[in-house]
Amino acid sequence: MKSIENKQEFTFPITQHKLIIAEKPSVAKTIAKVIGAEKHNDGYLSGGGYAVSWCFGHLAELAQAESYNESYSKWKYEDLPIIPETWQYAVDEDKRKQFEIISNLMHDESVTEVINACDAGREGELIFRTVFNLTGCSKPMKRLWISSMEDTAIKDGFNNLHPGSEYDALYNAALCRSKADWLVGINATRLFSVLYHRTLNVGRVISPTLAMIVQREAEIKAFKSEPFYKVILDFDGFKAESERFADEESAAAVAQICNNDEAMVKSVGRKEKSEKAPTLYDLTTLQREANRTLGYTAQQTLDYLQSLYEKKLCTYPRTDSKFLTEDMKNSVDEIVAISADVLGLVSPNSIDRDKVCNNKKVSDHHAIILTKSVKNADIHSLLAGEQEILKLIAKRTLCAVSEPYVYTETSAVICCGGKEFNAKGKSLINLGWKAFVKTDEEYNNLPKLSEGQSLITNYISVKEGKTTPPKHFTEDTILSAMENAGANDIPDEAERKGLGTPATRAAIIEKLVSVGFVTRTKGQKTVNLIPSSIGASLITILPEELQSPLLTAQWEQQLLLIEKGEINPDDFMSAIEDMVNTLVRDYKVIDGAEVLFPSGREVVGKCPRCGSNVTESKKGYFCEKNDCRFALWKDNRFLTSKRMSLTKKMAQTLLKDGKAYVSGIYSEKTGKKYDAFIVMTDDGAKTTFGLDFNKNL
Repeated sequence: MKSIENKQEFTFPITQHKLIIAEKPSVAKTIAKVIGAEKHNDGYLSGGGYAVSWCFGHLAELAQAESYNESYSKWKYEDLPIIPETWQYAVDEDKRKQFEIISNLMHDESVTEVINACDAGREGELIFRTVFNLTGCSKPMKRLWISSMEDTAIKDGFNNLHPGSEYDALYNAALCRSKADWLVGINATRLFSVLYHRTLNVGRVISPTLAMIVQREAEIKAFKSEPFYKVILDFDGFKAESERFADEESAAAVAQICNNDEAMVKSVGRKEKSEKAPTLYDLTTLQREANRTLGYTAQQTLDYLQSLYEKKLCTYPRTDSKFLTEDMKNSVDEIVAISADVLGLVSPNSIDRDKVCNNKKVSDHHAIILTKSVKNADIHSLLAGEQEILKLIAKRTLCAVSEPYVYTETSAVICCGGKEFNAKGKSLINLGWKAFVKTDEEYNNLPKLSEGQSLITNYISVKEGKTTPPKHFTEDTILSAMENAGANDIPDEAERKGLGTPATRAAIIEKLVSVGFVTRTKGQKTVNLIPSSIGASLITILPEELQSPLLTAQWEQQLLLIEKGEINPDDFMSAIEDMVNTLVRDYKVIDGAEVLFPSGREVVGKCPRCGSNVTESKKGYFCEKNDCRFALWKDNRFLTSKRMSLTKKMAQTLLKDGKAYVSGIYSEKTGKKYDAFIVMTDDGAKTTFGLDFNKNL
C-alpha cells in the first residue's frame, strides 16, 4: 500500500486530545454529542478534549488478487492457488480521503490515546485494528464496548473503558476469519470459473446456503403425492377420525361396518398444557418474523432496523442474543410500558423480569428492544417500514415478559366397527402472552364423556387427503436453516453458530439472487427462493467440503480457540492454505459438465475431435466440452497473413465439410488476389490449414 502523506494540519483549542474512531458517521455524531465534541471539521468532530472520526464500515480491506501480481487480472488455472506471502490492503477511492484524515489525526502530536468505538464484536474489532495498524499508529489504545446508542449507555461506556490489549485475541480471530475467507473465496471461485468457463462464485457461506436451497428443490421435485383416506364419525358437538387408509375401498369398508355398529368410548384423557412466551428478538428472529408477517426481505429489515438504531429508537441490531443483561432488570418495566404505548395497549398485569434477563445467554450485545428515546419520538414521521419494525419489536417485548399461554387439551378414543377413532378438544385457561398477537386458535371443548359410554353416530363419511411435499425455502425459513446449519458441531461458547453471522446472512441471500444462482418467485402467500439451473449445476460439481456447513463449524471451533489464546493463528492459517492447495491440486472436472453449464451461445457446428457443440466467442469458435481443447481462432496466423478473417459462415462450412471455398485471398508473394479452397486438418492435438486450387473438390 502506498504511504500516505500528511495533507492537513489540525489546530485544536486544547493541547491534548483523545481520538475516538467509530464505525459509521451517524454513530460518531451521536457519541460526539454526548461527550461535548460538537465542532464540525472535515471528516471529524472535536471539543471537550476529544476528536471523533469514523470509518465508513470497512475503510480498508484485503486487496484483490491482481494487487499482488498484474497477471492475476486474468483468471488462469496455472496461477492457482494464489496465497500471499505478505498480505496487502486497499482503500477504495471514495474512502481514501477519510482514511487520510484518520491517519493524520492518529499522528497528530496533540492526540494522546485512541479509543476504538467501532461495533462491539469480532468485525468491529477488525475494522478498527486494520486502520490503526495501516496508519502505523503506536499510541495507547482503549476499547469502548456498548450495546445501545442512548446517552446513558454511552456515558457508562466511557466511564468503563477497557485496555485495547484485552481484545488482541478477538482481533486475531477476526483477522484469521477474513484471510481464510479470502483464500477460499478467491481460489475456489477462480478454479471453478476457469474449469467450467463461466463465473461461478464460491465461498464458505454462500455455497452451503445455495446447497440447502438446491437440496430442498430436489426433494420437492422427487416427491410423489399419494392419496390417503380417513373415516369420520360425526357425533353431537364433536367429530372423531380414524387412522389413515392407503386406498378408498378400505376406508369405505370400515365406514360401512360402522354404519351397523355401536360407537363406544374406550378412554378419556384431560391434560393441562402451557406454551412459554417467546424470547426477545435477535436479528435473525426479527428478520424471519418480518418476512413471514410483512413480506420484507432480510436486507430490508436490517436496513430499517439500522435506521432506527441510528435514530436512537432501538438497541444494536446485529445481535445474536435473545436476552438482556441482569443489570438491566430495573429498566424492564419502563421499556415494557414504552412498548405498550407504541401499540396503544395496556402493559401485562404481571411482568416476569427474570425471564428476559440472563447474563449467560448474552454475547457481544443483548437482545433488540426499544430505547427510552421512543417516548419523545414522533413515530408517525418514520418511514412506514420503520414503523412496522418498531411495532414488531414492541409486540415481542410485551410477549416476552408475559405469562405463559395455558389451555386444557382433552382427548377421547372411541371404538366402532373394530377400529379406533380419535377425538380432541381444547379449552382456554389463560391467554397469557397470546393476548398480544393474532392467533388462529380454535377452542372446541369435548362434551363430558366417560369410559364405556355408548354414543349415537349422526353421520359417517370418508374424507380424502393427499401427502404434501416439503415447502420451498422462503427468506424466513432459509434464515432459520442458516442459523441452525451445523450448529450441533459448533461449541456452545462459540461467538457464531450456523452459516454466516446475523449481520451477513441478508447479504448472502442478496448475493445468491444478484449472481443468478437463486430467484425470488411469488407463491400463493409467500415469496419463495428457487435455485436457477446454474445454481443447481454449481452444487453438482462442488466437492462436499465446500457445500457442507461443517467447514464453518470447524472454523468456528478453531476461531474460538484463537479468541481464548489456546491455539496459534499461524497454525490455523497454515491449515487453510493446505486445504486450498489440495483443492487446486486434486480437483478434476466432472465428465459431461458441458451439459450442466450450457453457454447459451449459437451452435456453429460439431467438434471434429469429440463431436460436442462448437460455439462462437469473441476470439473464435470453441468446443464446449470442458476437457476438449479444439479451437478455431479468428486471428490465426494462416488467415491473417492472407488478410482474411474467419467468419461464422466459413467456420460452419469448415466444421461441416473440412473445407471452404474462399474468394479474394491475398498472395504475399505477388500482392495479387486469388480464389481457392481452405482445407482444415485436425490430428486431435493441433489444427492446421492449407490451400487447394482444385475447383472440383
